[in-house]
Amino acid sequence: MFRRKQAAEVEGSLGPTPEEMPGFDLSAGPWDVSEIDLEDGVERVDLGGLLVAPSPGRELRLQVDEATQTVQSVLIANDDGAIELRPFAAPRNGDLWSDIRPQIAEDMERRGGQVTEREGALGVELVGWVPVQVAEGQVAEQPSRIVGINGERWLLRATFLGEPATNPDDSADWEAVLGSVIVRRGSAAMPVGDPLPLVLPPQARRQA
Repeated sequence: MFRRKQAAEVEGSLGPTPEEMPGFDLSAGPWDVSEIDLEDGVERVDLGGLLVAPSPGRELRLQVDEATQTVQSVLIANDDGAIELRPFAAPRNGDLWSDIRPQIAEDMERRGGQVTEREGALGVELVGWVPVQVAEGQVAEQPSRIVGINGERWLLRATFLGEPATNPDDSADWEAVLGSVIVRRGSAAMPVGDPLPLVLPPQARRQA
């Protein structure tokens, strides 16, 4: 991810962490947990593999597999759109996003959708739609915009839905939400592509 790469280059030459740099922008991530002082006074929800700061006007939701009771993804949403977050283990200094992007595109086309690549503010993105059933006998097109951010032995896959998917050039506020996310990879060995563990916070409320 080019913005994280720039931060790493500056850090290597000057020594301080990104937060100690002049003009530091907390929304210019996503960040590795090693890059951020968690005692900086910013309120964040600890989800294990992800730390997410509340976003005004948006709700934080967790997609839970009922069979295993495991958290599969994090959704930040409002009436206009949403962003789904899924962190994965990745090789050190690798580019997992380039490896899996063709697989995601193939899966969308297999499901009857369409997808193209575009160069966006976050790098190479997948933009397209897949058919979804909205009512009995009715099918609609669900647009999405998928980005992947390569981090320090992790990949964060973010899927924009609704307005930030259909109007990518006018979604800076949604991209800032993504940019404030912190990823906690952990030191345990994990197969490449395995999801990073996500946990329900104590204050979570179950909804149907």
